[in-house]
Amino acid sequence: MPKALINGVNLFHEVVGEGMPLIFVHEFAGESQSWRPQVNFFSRRYRTITYNARGYPPSDVPDDPAAYSQQQAVDDIKGLLDHLKIPKAHVCGLSMGGYATLHFGLSYPERALSLTVAGCGYGSGAHREQFKKDSEDLARRLETEGMEKVAETYTRGPARVQFLRKDPTGWREFRDRFAAQSAKGHALTMRGVQMLRPSVFDLEERLERLTVPTLIVTGDEDDPCLEPGIFMKRKIRSAALLVIPNSGHTINLEEPDLFNRALLDFLTAVDSGSWPTRSA
Repeated sequence: MPKALINGVNLFHEVVGEGMPLIFVHEFAGESQSWRPQVNFFSRRYRTITYNARGYPPSDVPDDPAAYSQQQAVDDIKGLLDHLKIPKAHVCGLSMGGYATLHFGLSYPERALSLTVAGCGYGSGAHREQFKKDSEDLARRLETEGMEKVAETYTRGPARVQFLRKDPTGWREFRDRFAAQSAKGHALTMRGVQMLRPSVFDLEERLERLTVPTLIVTGDEDDPCLEPGIFMKRKIRSAALLVIPNSGHTINLEEPDLFNRALLDFLTAVDSGSWPTRSA
């Protein structure tokens, strides 16, 4: 079981395939196996890298709340690339991983060949205080009720039921993997990363300076991520926006063929040097 000591924490990771490096960054309810449809597809062409974030066994679960933050999540991507001696990589993230991918591009643009920012924006709307309250409530539920009970309701949220409707077997695998994770790690991640990360709308000036090729992907029924997706498209001169129809939040699993083909087209354009950047 390969692990790397990154910023004081052992991170489980897997590398499959050869070629240009492509690292996948998972969501709050996911882990490295959540990218299996992408690894199966892209490892034929790319050197694919998946890993479990800190707080997600078999990666370490630090006890210190200060070990969890948005910037720490970004630095863990960089640390893993450093460990693997990869100077630059394509970076693809969903939801919590989409935020980390976006912030990686803002913090270390020289290390990113491209950014795929999927399902990103939850908590960025006008009701920030309610978002923080809901996040704290979820963290407390994780501590008092445990993963199994939380997973049963969390994976049936309004932007998750689309996955259940389309692919009940795939949804059950997703739910079961989530239920098997660490309640402590998820509570610490919710408080340190999710609850305290900045709104996408607060990043306007930094987004306007970003020139790394960027693909923004969202499901059209993932309401909290639609407006942030449009905002990112407008502010990042090197960005394109893909809205997947009749789809929710877990889009890489819910619509793996559409997601993979769109990502392949994007990466191919970037690798060939033909991805455009708007002049204004």
